[in-house]
Amino acid sequence: MYEMTTEQVASALAAGEELVVIDVREQHEIETGHIEGIVHIPMGQIPYAVDSLKEHDKKYIIVCRSGSRSYNVTMYLRQFDIDAYNMTGGMLDWHDEIIF
Repeated sequence: MYEMTTEQVASALAAGEELVVIDVREQHEIETGHIEGIVHIPMGQIPYAVDSLKEHDKKYIIVCRSGSRSYNVTMYLRQFDIDAYNMTGGMLDWHDEIIF
């Protein structure tokens, strides 16, 4: 399906793959730690970002705390033919570097 594990995302980033990681958590959650280089778009703002995401031919990895919100956002973006993938397990399962 349209999912990547945290290990797959970490490996792809380490290999230099062109991915855009979008973190859909709220600002106070981002401040508890996030993946370096993320684009922060809170879940409630995603509908307003669709047009700008459609303009780019990119692979988007959608991240949240546990993988639930990011799953919903991934399925929403897929309706617009946006190449989006849910990072399963979310930040709770992320074992690579975290930026504060």
